[in-house]
Amino acid sequence: MSGTRGSQNVYLLVPMLLIAVLLGIAVIRGPHLVSYSGFGSAIIVAAPLMLATYALMALAIAGRGTVDLAVGPLLAFINVSVVKLNMLGIITSPFAVFAVALGIGVAYQLLFVLMILWVRVQPIIVALSGFLALTGINLVILPRPGGVAPDWMSSWGLGTSILSPILVILVIATGGWLLFTLSSFYGNLRMMGYDERAAYTSGVRIEIVRVGAHVIAGLFVGLAAICYTALIASGDPTQGTTMSLTAVTAVVLGGVSLSGGRGGVIGAALGAINLFLIGYVLATFNFGSVQAFVTQLFYGLILILSLLLTLLVPIIGRYLYFITPYSAFVVLGCIVAGIMLKMSAEDAHQAALVMATTGSEGELTSRYLLLPGTGAGGGLIHFTMTALQKQLLGFAAAAALLVFTLRMTIAEAISVRFGVFMYVFVSSLILMLFILVGDLSLARVRP
Repeated sequence: MSGTRGSQNVYLLVPMLLIAVLLGIAVIRGPHLVSYSGFGSAIIVAAPLMLATYALMALAIAGRGTVDLAVGPLLAFINVSVVKLNMLGIITSPFAVFAVALGIGVAYQLLFVLMILWVRVQPIIVALSGFLALTGINLVILPRPGGVAPDWMSSWGLGTSILSPILVILVIATGGWLLFTLSSFYGNLRMMGYDERAAYTSGVRIEIVRVGAHVIAGLFVGLAAICYTALIASGDPTQGTTMSLTAVTAVVLGGVSLSGGRGGVIGAALGAINLFLIGYVLATFNFGSVQAFVTQLFYGLILILSLLLTLLVPIIGRYLYFITPYSAFVVLGCIVAGIMLKMSAEDAHQAALVMATTGSEGELTSRYLLLPGTGAGGGLIHFTMTALQKQLLGFAAAAALLVFTLRMTIAEAISVRFGVFMYVFVSSLILMLFILVGDLSLARVRP
């Protein structure tokens, strides 16, 4: 399975490259994205799509071409149900809202999987039937967008800060799937997706594994509906079609195989972020009334281009075998971080010049990494970092160095050799030891 896992990670190169290009363009076109409120708003807007993509990813790994086209109408059904019940005063507390949202998502997915296993209906037929049925039911519950979400949910969708309950939900969902990948159940799920007959002959209980995959998908849809309700603070029965098509596009873009057996939460998250960035970048061009049509056009073009690049990944990998998704992530991340710092520093420099002439400090403290210092004699203003920012930067550098060292050490330990990295690493430790001993000796000699 290790070889299979490695080949699976190769498909992350395409969404990583695309997200680097889109994020760089987004920062250049809209520098406001590089701020607390910018990142906070991006998290709030992208969270429902990411969680809906997680749900489709869990079903796609299970095989049989299970693509639940009803994920969008199901999300809208939970949304309008929660808003309607809140307006009637039936559910108002957070516990009740979460219980209803997750319960509806799991109940629908259980009905979905029972139709597949016991009635023997093809998954695509069940998905299409659910799509049409839920689309009509949503309009019956709430004929037009409106209503009011629970009061405690109104502050969730403001997006004024990076730290928010929506981010907590997203982190818990992502971390929960990553922990799930360490279980034997996940191994059985992937085996079933690759070859269901081989998994059955190996002793895997196919029915239980498939039911478990649908339960996980139902939980993800419920969380997505909660985030969507917090985003719009009301009910909207008309977003089902758009959300389904966008989530399917994100799944394919993230390298998840619709035939089963290959996929992960990282690829699904990258695919969803890419689609969010496409909409963000296109919105900066202001196409006017044709904005929605242009966005859908670019969704299709980028999806086709990414699929073509995905087909070329195995061929290119034969010649660029030394490039891993992790190394590509580090390199592309450094490039994008440089673009972000460049745009932020340029904006901060202009704001500092205005501050120097007007005498007002503005909001640089909450928006930019580098804070303006006081220039001597009213001359050139120098930028310095606060003590907290220096500590955070030091911790981040130490963590990156530790991860890099451990990965290189493990890689060379597996290859059973003492390579160049270990020589350089040990030599650096010895040199640092000599420098430390020398400094201590000088400190003792000094009066």
